[in-house]
Amino acid sequence: MAMEKQAGTDSARSAASLQESWARIRGRLRDEVGEVEYRTWLRQMTLAGIEGDEAIVHLPTRFLRDWVRSHYGDRLRALWQQEVPAVRRVDVRVGPQPRGAAASDGEEAVNGASAPAQGGLAESLSARNGGARSAGEGRGEWSAPLDPRFTFDTFVVGKPNEFAHACARRVAEKPALPGFNPLFLYGGVGLGKTHLMHAVAWAIRDGEGGRNVAYMSAEKFMYRFIAALRTQSTMEFKESLRSVDVLMVDDLQFLIGKDNTQEEFFHTFNALIDAGKQIVISADKSPSDLNGLEDRLRTRLGCGMVADIHATTYELRLSILQAKATAAGVAVPKNVVEFLAHKITSNVRELEGALNRLIAHANLFGRAVTLESAQEVLHDLLRAHDRRVTIEEIQRKVAEHYNIRLTDMSSARRARNVARPRQVAMYLAKQLTSRSLPEIGRRFGNRDHTTVMHAVSRISELMQADAAFAEDVELLRRMLES
Repeated sequence: MAMEKQAGTDSARSAASLQESWARIRGRLRDEVGEVEYRTWLRQMTLAGIEGDEAIVHLPTRFLRDWVRSHYGDRLRALWQQEVPAVRRVDVRVGPQPRGAAASDGEEAVNGASAPAQGGLAESLSARNGGARSAGEGRGEWSAPLDPRFTFDTFVVGKPNEFAHACARRVAEKPALPGFNPLFLYGGVGLGKTHLMHAVAWAIRDGEGGRNVAYMSAEKFMYRFIAALRTQSTMEFKESLRSVDVLMVDDLQFLIGKDNTQEEFFHTFNALIDAGKQIVISADKSPSDLNGLEDRLRTRLGCGMVADIHATTYELRLSILQAKATAAGVAVPKNVVEFLAHKITSNVRELEGALNRLIAHANLFGRAVTLESAQEVLHDLLRAHDRRVTIEEIQRKVAEHYNIRLTDMSSARRARNVARPRQVAMYLAKQLTSRSLPEIGRRFGNRDHTTVMHAVSRISELMQADAAFAEDVELLRRMLES
């Protein structure tokens, strides 16, 4: 018994001596590199123990581990050999941090308690899911809050968005799946990109594994980066971003022209991809069309899965309105829903806003929703849409886009390089104006209405079969509607 007590006492003394040596090593490092550099890179080191002739040092992230290994590894080994000659090697690993380890040398003790190993951004990002789900659940001030309305259950799927929806579902189920990382969603304003982004974030947070999701706009990414530069905390900024499991950035086009922020995003992108973390991006154009982004960033963005969301079809708008009306618990007559789906074609956001105005008006004044009340309440919105593009504007824009003469729109020429743009113009005239098929035909050289019908049908088929062609037509549509 006495021998066991003596052995325990010797072991305790040995451990205490080892910690004293470790404290002196840390102190010498702080004196050598300076307080700022020490706090940035070395403050979170903890001693895990000695194995043979090797000292094991832990750091909380791979980013810090790699940096300390490459920049301070030799100096750590030299200081250990001075303190404990038996130690010939130092292994820096990623490992758990003992409670209070960051203040183990007395550098940040406040009121007898240790400060967190990582504060501010890093602390908010490293927080795991817990408690009730809410719209404000957003990883502190870093990750933006998610809208509880934007889930996969409330997303209405149709031909224009079914591919993007399927890709988003796959990423939500299996993040970092080869071929789907990064996932790049693009499309015009109000077509559902942000809804899908939020839906992916909710699904991953609610799934197994407790993954750490950071969702933000590109604008917020830039402002956080600028703040880190101003407060000289760029290393904390970098480490915080690189500690997430899933990074989601909305409206990437905002970074166009911001060269320094683009460079930081590029390095963050590479670090996360190399670490097997998932990235989800959205923008208003495909990577190849985002002029103003660095070529290396544009190339990396296009190396995963790129999915576009086309403008809504009449059928999809009808489904969306019916789903929104059902969710609101309001009976909206079929003729009103069809009227709105036909008149408001620009984007889903405007469509939903029109329905909300109708429902609010009916509730406030105790009136039923009717076609007459819809025309009265939405007169300003409907007038703006009635004023939309003309057939002449469509013909001019399409001719410019395909580099043909404006007169070819009404000529009898049937060469492919003329006939196809003419069909595109007819298709857009049918989609963007309220003109009848016979009237559209007259504007295209007195052609029969069946010719217009054939053009619309043919362009629809080509858009479904050829993604590049569909993107081209969609670009023309956006240009005309802007």
